[in-house]
Amino acid sequence: MAIFLRRALSFRNVLLLRSSAIVGRELFQCNSEAPQRILSHSALEFVKESRRGFAKGRNKSKDDSAAGTIEVLPNMGPTIKANTTSQMEAAITALSAELSKLRTGRASPGMLDHIIVETGGVKLPLSQIAVVSVLDSKTLSINPFDPNALQKLETAIVESALGLNPKVDGDRLIAAIPPLTKEHVQAVCKVVTKSCEDGRLSIRRARQKAMDTIKKLYSRYPKDDLKRLEKEVEELTKKFVKTAEDLCKAKEKEISAG
Repeated sequence: MAIFLRRALSFRNVLLLRSSAIVGRELFQCNSEAPQRILSHSALEFVKESRRGFAKGRNKSKDDSAAGTIEVLPNMGPTIKANTTSQMEAAITALSAELSKLRTGRASPGMLDHIIVETGGVKLPLSQIAVVSVLDSKTLSINPFDPNALQKLETAIVESALGLNPKVDGDRLIAAIPPLTKEHVQAVCKVVTKSCEDGRLSIRRARQKAMDTIKKLYSRYPKDDLKRLEKEVEELTKKFVKTAEDLCKAKEKEISAG
C-alpha cells in the first residue's frame, strides 16, 4: 500500500512539472512579442486636441507674419497733379480758340481759323486750304493753296459772322477790317465775358476731379501728405484761373481799342 501511494505521488509530481514547463514556455513566447499600446478614449481625445491646437498655432503664426508685412503705397501726387494740369491747360487752349474767333478792329490771321470751307465735296477749316497773313493793321491777305478754291473761300468768309467782304486780287483775297461800332464792341465784350466764365468753370471742374480723387485716398495715405497735395491743387487752380482772366482782359482791351 505504501509503495502504491509513493508511485501515485511521483506520477502526480511529474504531471505538475510538465504542466508548469508548458505554461512557462507559452508565457515566455507571449512576453517575447512586441507589446501593443492600447490608449483609452480620454487619451485619444487628448492627442486629437493637441494636433488641432498645433495646426491652429501654425496658421496663426502665418497670419502674424502676413500682418507684419508693410505695404508700399505708390506716390499718387505727381499723377494727380499732372492730370489736373493737363485738363486745365486744355481749358486755356479752348478759351484761346474761342477768343480768336471774335472780330476786333485790328487784323489778326487767327480770326479766320474757325471758318469752314466746303471744297471738292469736303468741309475743311480755312487754315488747311489757305495761308492768312496781315498786310497792315486793317487788312488781311488770304492765299489759297489751290487757286480753284478761291471762290469757295470768298463765299465762306462772306457768310461768316465776322462781317467781312473780301475782294479778289489775282490769286488771292484781300479783306479789309471795318471799324467796330459801339454796339458791336459791347456785344463782343459780352461774348468775351461768357467765354471767360466758361473757361473758369472748366478749370474748376478739373480741380473738383482732383479733390474727389484725393478724398478717396484718405483711408490709406497719411493725412498730412494729402492736405499738402490739396493745397498744391488749389494753387494750380488759382494760377490757371488768373491766366484765363488775363486772356479775356487782353481781348476786351483789344476790342475796345479797335
